[in-house]
Amino acid sequence: MEYLDFEKPIQEIQDQYMNCVLIEKKSGIDMKEICNQLQSKLEKTIKEIHSNLTPWQKVQLSRHPNRPYTLDYIYSITKKDSFIELHGDRHFSDDKAIVGGFGRIEDHTFMLIGTQKGKNTKDRQFRRFGMPNPEGYRKALRLMKLAEKFEKPVITFIDTPGAFPGIEAEERGQGEAIGKNIYEMMSLKVPIIVLIIGEGASGGALGIGVGDKVLMMENSWFSVISPESCSTILWGSRDYKEKSAEALKLTAENMYKLNLIDDVVKEPLGGAHFYPEKAYKLVKKQVIKHYKQLSEINIESILKKRKNKYISIGFFDE
Repeated sequence: MEYLDFEKPIQEIQDQYMNCVLIEKKSGIDMKEICNQLQSKLEKTIKEIHSNLTPWQKVQLSRHPNRPYTLDYIYSITKKDSFIELHGDRHFSDDKAIVGGFGRIEDHTFMLIGTQKGKNTKDRQFRRFGMPNPEGYRKALRLMKLAEKFEKPVITFIDTPGAFPGIEAEERGQGEAIGKNIYEMMSLKVPIIVLIIGEGASGGALGIGVGDKVLMMENSWFSVISPESCSTILWGSRDYKEKSAEALKLTAENMYKLNLIDDVVKEPLGGAHFYPEKAYKLVKKQVIKHYKQLSEINIESILKKRKNKYISIGFFDE
């Protein structure tokens, strides 16, 4: 387990607890009372630290290398061997930064689509750290249209620092691909649930981020720009990233207060990376809950509500 700077007190007590357990196992000496005290102290420390997180600390948690990614959630919340990954955009290539396919959650079949960062250095390079090219968004749209054809609801998982900023991405129409996805998702004739599990940055997130229900994990963020980029634009330096994170109101709590999302998915004590199995169960519970709510509404009403939801964001004159 890797620990962030502000998690160092947790690491120290965790190490003490593990040593206590090891000593008891090797020596046969009864250390249960001491181990129990350390475990209680550990839980108390985790609660104290995680109940007072700053927006920047939540951004750091959203990027934690041990945090579950899209495929972790997909394989954990779907029935065993039910997820069938589909590939390619039928125009250019198969973008590995976006994954998707049909899978069953309980008794319902869904189209599951999401950005995938990668587990190690080689995998992250392979998937471009979860930054899609235009063909990734076109693949996502192809799969959504396939879901619409077979009348299956769509779930999207967002965890991206943004769309890939390379020249080749712009040459192949990055902006057009994202814009078309947003346009098409507004009128997709099946329920859409969006779940932000980590980073939700810029158009990279919006390209698969239009939904009837938009949910955010407790330690995720959603913004038009990252705190570092915002700091660089405003102050010419990344040194003000903490101030930027505060000003951007990018946390799940702030997004919910501003009525920009529909629900916050609580994470296990210490974050999703501490207890991934608990995180999977919480996500599955929320997905089923919101799907059942949507399944009781006819598609015409769903489309009307979806459009009104996004039209009501911000102010404009005609």
